[in-house]
Amino acid sequence: MAFEYLGQSALNYYPCRYGASKIIFRGPEKSLAEVYCAVIGGSETYGKFVDEPFPTLLEKLTGRSIVNLGCMNAGVDAFANDDVIIDICKNAEITIVQLTGAQNMSNKYYTVHPRRNDRFLEASDKLRALYEKVDFTEIHFTGHLLNVLEKSSARHFSCIRKELRIHWVSLMKTMLERIGGNIILLWLSEHDPCDPLRLNHHWGDPVFLNRDMLDQLSGLVAGVVEIVATPDEINAGHERMYFSQMQEPAARQMLGPVVQQAAARELSMLLATL
Repeated sequence: MAFEYLGQSALNYYPCRYGASKIIFRGPEKSLAEVYCAVIGGSETYGKFVDEPFPTLLEKLTGRSIVNLGCMNAGVDAFANDDVIIDICKNAEITIVQLTGAQNMSNKYYTVHPRRNDRFLEASDKLRALYEKVDFTEIHFTGHLLNVLEKSSARHFSCIRKELRIHWVSLMKTMLERIGGNIILLWLSEHDPCDPLRLNHHWGDPVFLNRDMLDQLSGLVAGVVEIVATPDEINAGHERMYFSQMQEPAARQMLGPVVQQAAARELSMLLATL
């Protein structure tokens, strides 16, 4: 839906599409005929429940045209396999890539929906062989899948986690090489890439990513911006978000407008040097 309601107020996402891409982006739609910067990423880039996500704020701070290609619950798959998005980024002056977790992408153990990457579609024969007692027909989301797999066998789960990390790096490298030019990576999270408590857990986006994985991409990018949100920043932002009572659990999973503002400020300073 284009509107999310909170009492008498409404938030319009101005949904739009670019070219033949099947992904619905947050608008308003921007002209690709002039010089622009592109931003790809997941729910935070889209800015669910937020009046002005960081791409909009970045446009105001820099005066550049910013094309928001954020997609709700997207992983790398949504962008790496969409030629329209890749072409838009290739033609951009600068591309900003919000880092998304390693769980929401198809791999040798399971497949996900090509656009709504948090949707689990099917387990591979390899995964079924490892988890013979798991009924995959009752699982519909990647988060639920990882919970079930870890509880069923921590030993097998470590193999899956390792594979997801390897595949994420490989897919990211392929995507970044296809885009080329000036690329900025954006780490946007409530924890940093070196947090030992998050390295092997699948809660707290971006799932399973760590410093070593980012370092493997360093030769393909012009810079990295790391935003680590504090609990106070997240809580303060929730007071300025647009959501109904039923949407509150989903809204609480978002970092909020205060963190979005911090991301825009840091990105604007880096863009000024490119």
